[in-house]
This record gives sequence, structure tokens and C-alpha cells, in this order.
Amino acid sequence: MSTVEVGGIVPGEESDIHDKPHIEGSRITVQYVHSRVEERGLRPETVADRHNLDLADVYAALAYYHRNPEEMRRVAEQRARRLQVAEERTTLTPLGRD
Repeated sequence: MSTVEVGGIVPGEESDIHDKPHIEGSRITVQYVHSRVEERGLRPETVADRHNLDLADVYAALAYYHRNPEEMRRVAEQRARRLQVAEERTTLTPLGRD
């Protein structure tokens, strides 16, 4: 399925931020906005204020996320792989884990 474009969002294939879609003119990714609003329950206005974004940018990121589920699933899988590699490379152990 091809990417559905949303104004104000740089698609992953055009992005220089680890191939992740992001808000044009910023380094804030679509995935970050989604996690703050829909996973952590922050209000879109709060995310916009904290990151000096227009409220419309926050809603554009959310629209992009929901219109491009395959791309966002790919982004999540890439992140999980990168975290796994980082975990395997570290010599530090979290407290309480032996």
C-alpha cells in the first residue's frame, strides 16, 4: 500500500530522521506525537505547547499515523529491533536484575 500524504508531514521515505515520518520543520516524529497523545493521554494542546508546535501539526501527525498503518507498523518494528540491538550491546544491567 502506498503512503497517504498529509500536509505538513514529511513521509518516512523522504525523512532524514531514521526514515521516520516527522512534522515538517521540526524533528518531532509522528510516532512521538502518537505516543504522547494516544498512549500517554496528553491533550493535543499540551503536546503542541510543550514542543512549540501549531495544534494543526499535532492533528496532522495523528492523521498521518492512522492513514498509514503499514508504514507506522514498520517504524515500530524498526524501533523494536534497534532497542534489542542496543540492549544486547550494553554491559549495564538494570538494578534488581542479576
